[in-house]
Amino acid sequence: MNHSTTPVLSVSPVTLAAPDRGQDLQVRVTAPTAGRDLPVIVFSHGMTLGMDDYAPLATFWAAHGFVVIQPTHLDSLGLAPDDPRTPFIWRIRTEDLTGVLDQFDAVEAAVPGLGGRVDHDRVAVAGHSWGAQTASTLAGARVIGADGAPGESQADSRVGAAVLLCLPGTGGADLSPMAAQYFPFMSPDFAELKTPSLIVAGDADQSPLTVRGPDWFTDGFRLGSGATDLLTLFGAEHGLGGIQGAHDTRTTDESPERVALVQRVTLAYLRTALGLDAAAWPEARAALAASGEPLGRIDSK
Repeated sequence: MNHSTTPVLSVSPVTLAAPDRGQDLQVRVTAPTAGRDLPVIVFSHGMTLGMDDYAPLATFWAAHGFVVIQPTHLDSLGLAPDDPRTPFIWRIRTEDLTGVLDQFDAVEAAVPGLGGRVDHDRVAVAGHSWGAQTASTLAGARVIGADGAPGESQADSRVGAAVLLCLPGTGGADLSPMAAQYFPFMSPDFAELKTPSLIVAGDADQSPLTVRGPDWFTDGFRLGSGATDLLTLFGAEHGLGGIQGAHDTRTTDESPERVALVQRVTLAYLRTALGLDAAAWPEARAALAASGEPLGRIDSK
């Protein structure tokens, strides 16, 4: 599984038109300097983070042959509570990701030497925390409305795989009063989550958003037919060892070993799920199972 790594180029901000959003969409693009037919990962950040975070993941994925596109969502731009967009931020986040997919050509043109090297048919979405919920909507998850019915599907047929890190679980009685008040859209319906997806959860991720324990973050695996695999990290909290990178001081469980495991396992999953290397995922699962002191375990349906 030791692929050679390639030097990486990162360009930001790349500005994409977003006419209905109130302001343009800014993204960071991280890409290998060599290689052709490069698959794509569009990554959605957690609450109030941005395109400059998650460098440990973006740089690793790019060094192993992926183009990584990271938008900055509106929740990181300090919208006022009475801004008319505020109640719809969760939906606009999804539109940010589809907007990136719609404007691949502009993304390519903004990065020197990237034109003509991107495989538009091999696309994954990924995200952490609220960003995992955002990414999951392109994989088929829906949001249950105030009427108790799942909202319209925002699944995107261009997306072939998803990596969902600390994906928020079911809503209703499982939400804390704080979450129910401020994040009523954290009420997912996973019945149509059919795109091949890897869920990553920490077994010490005790969230203020839920009255349940860390297993709340495994609901997507339990309930979504496309969520075929679950990586549980032992002792990991919400930062999964520090995947957000150095800019985010909230990581409470700093562990370079954990971050390295997330890097390796997510890469292997995507390489197999997108049809690049059929052996990558079985090898990663076997390697983790065989390691003497494993940092986690993989469950597969």
